Amino acid sequence: MFDKIYDVIVVGGGHAGSEAAAAAANMGSQTLLVTMNLQNIAQMSCNPAMGGIAKGQIVREIDALGGYSGIVSDTSAIQFKMLNKSKGPAMWSPRVQSDRMRFAEDWRMLLEQTKNLDFYQEMVTGLVVKSGKVTGVKTSLGVEIRAKSVVLTNGTFLNGLIHIGDKNFGGGRAGERAATGITEQLVELGFESGRMKTGTPPRVDGRSLDFSKMIEQPGDSVPEKFSYSDITKPLQTQRSCHMSYTSTEVHNLLKEGFDRSPMFNGRIQSLGPRYCPSIEDKINRFADKDRHQIFVEPEGWNTVEYYINGFSTSLPEDIQFKALRAVKGFEKVKFFRPGYAIEYDYFPPTQLTHSLETKLVSGLYFAGQINGTTGYEEAASQGLMAGINASLKVREEDSFILKRNEAYIGVLIDDLITKGTEEPYRMFTSRAEYRTLLRQDNADIRLTPKGHALGIASEKRLRRMEEKLSKAESFVEFFRTQSVKPEEANPVLESKGSALIRQSDKMFKVFSRPNIGIEDVRKFVAVEDYINQNNLDREVIEQAEIQVKYSGYIAKEKNNADKLTRLEYVKIPMGFDYSQIKSMSYEAREKLEKVQPTTVAQASRISGVSPNDISVLLVYMGR
Repeated sequence: MFDKIYDVIVVGGGHAGSEAAAAAANMGSQTLLVTMNLQNIAQMSCNPAMGGIAKGQIVREIDALGGYSGIVSDTSAIQFKMLNKSKGPAMWSPRVQSDRMRFAEDWRMLLEQTKNLDFYQEMVTGLVVKSGKVTGVKTSLGVEIRAKSVVLTNGTFLNGLIHIGDKNFGGGRAGERAATGITEQLVELGFESGRMKTGTPPRVDGRSLDFSKMIEQPGDSVPEKFSYSDITKPLQTQRSCHMSYTSTEVHNLLKEGFDRSPMFNGRIQSLGPRYCPSIEDKINRFADKDRHQIFVEPEGWNTVEYYINGFSTSLPEDIQFKALRAVKGFEKVKFFRPGYAIEYDYFPPTQLTHSLETKLVSGLYFAGQINGTTGYEEAASQGLMAGINASLKVREEDSFILKRNEAYIGVLIDDLITKGTEEPYRMFTSRAEYRTLLRQDNADIRLTPKGHALGIASEKRLRRMEEKLSKAESFVEFFRTQSVKPEEANPVLESKGSALIRQSDKMFKVFSRPNIGIEDVRKFVAVEDYINQNNLDREVIEQAEIQVKYSGYIAKEKNNADKLTRLEYVKIPMGFDYSQIKSMSYEAREKLEKVQPTTVAQASRISGVSPNDISVLLVYMGR
C-alpha cells in the first residue's frame, strides 16, 4: 500500500467521502479511502433520514448518475414519504426515515464490494504539495501515501470543538476526536478559512415516552423508493414517527439556561444553519410563537433510541432534561445523550472551480462541509462530483460539470463557487430557477445518459431509463391523438365540477384541465385498455401525466434555459484583467477579480455584479 501511487485518495469516510470513493473507483481509478474510524463510514451524525424538500431531488440525481446514496436509502429505510404531494410535481420531494445502523453497514458493504478501492484507518494531518500540485497525504503516524489527486471531505472534524452549556472539548462528533493539521497547512498555502457551527438534539429512550399523547406521523400508504434501479423494492411495512409541541412552560425552562448557553454568552461566534436553528435560537428569533413542533423519530427497526428533531440545542444538559420533561409525552423521558453544538473549520468555496478542484493547488478537491454546506445530501452530491472529476483529471480528460438547468447538483455547486456562503448552505427548491425541469421524477432521464458515459451508471440502468421514456412519450402521444365522446367524458367532468364538453374532444385537452387527474381519465375505457395492453407501471404513468398537465410550463422553462445557455458558452479567458474596464463598477471589478468566473453566465450570477456590468463586459470582449 505505502509504495503504491494511487490515482485518487479520499480523506474522510462520511457521505461526501463515501460517494467520492465509490465514483472514483467505479470509473477505474485506483482509489484509497482514508478515515479516522472505519466503523463509522457513512455515519448519520445528525437525523436518521435522507431526502426532504429539494434534498430528495439531489438523492435521485446521485442515483441517476450511478452513486450509491439512493440504493442505501432504500435498503435501510423504515418509512417513506413523498412530501409536498398537494403541490405541483416540481415541489414533490421524496424522504425516507432510515435505520441508522443499517445505513452505515449497507454503505460499508457496498464500498467493500467495489473494485479498485482500498481502505486505511488513520488521521490525515497534512498534504504533500510540490510545485503547486498535490502528490499525496501525510498521516499522524508519519506515513506518507502518494497520489495523483486528493479529495478532502473532512466534515465537522477540522479543529472541531463541541459545546454543551459552559463545557467544551475537542471532537469531530460526540465520542470522536477532532482532526488537526490540515487547516493550518492550507492557510500556509494561501487558502482562506473560516468557522461554522451546527448542532444536534438529544437522543432519548423510546421506552420512557408516552406516544399516546403525541400525534402519529405514518408513512405513505403506497410507499415509493429512491433508486431508479431494480436492485431495491418499496417498503412493505413501515415504522411511524410522532409529533409533539413545545409550550410556554418549556420555553421558560429553556430560558433559565440562556446565560450558560455558548450561543448567547459569546463563546460561539460562528454562524449556524439558518433553516435548521437550535431550539434556543427559535425561542429568541420567534418570540411571538408560544409553541414549536417536535418530531420524534425512531433510529431504526429494533432500537429504542429516538431522535428529537426540532430540539437541537447546546444548552446545559440539566436544562435540556428539565425542559424536555415538560413536553407532552416526555414527562418520564430518559436521555441516551444530550444535544450539543459543534464548531469546525471550513474553506469559502469561491476558492474552487466548478469541478470542485481548488484554484491554488492542482489535483486537490474539496467536498461537503469543508465547503460550507450542511446536510448529508448536499455533501454526498459534492463527493460524487469531486470523485468523478478527480478521476477525469488523472486521465487528463475534461471536467464533468452540471449546469443549473441540468440538475440541483449544478445549482448547488454554482451557488457555492460563484456566490460563496457565510452560513451553512442548505438546498431549497427556491434556489433553482428551473425547478420545473429539475423534478425528482425525471432525474434518471436527465442524468443517467451522463452517468453511463462516465462509466458509473450501468448499461442496464440506461436501457431501463430509455424504455421508461419511450413508453411515457408514446402514452402522451396517445392522449394527443385519441378523442373522447361527451357521453363518456361528461360524467367524469361533472363529478369534478368541470365544464362539460358538447362534442368529441382530444383526451389531451380534457386531461390538461387543472382539476382532472390520471385517476379521472383512467375511467375512460380506451385509457385503461392502453395501460393494461402496454403494461405501464407507476413511473411511466406519472411521467406521462406530468408531461401532459405541465407541458406549457415545461416548454416555457426550457426556452428560458436555452437563452441562459447561450451565455454559458461565452467563455472568459483565464486571468482576465478586470481592473482595465474602468466603465464597470468598482464592486463588480473587485468581485469578478476574486471569483474569476469562467463564463459570462457565471459572472452574471455573482452578487454585486449588475446587468449593466455584464453589458460592459460583453462590449469589452467584442460581443
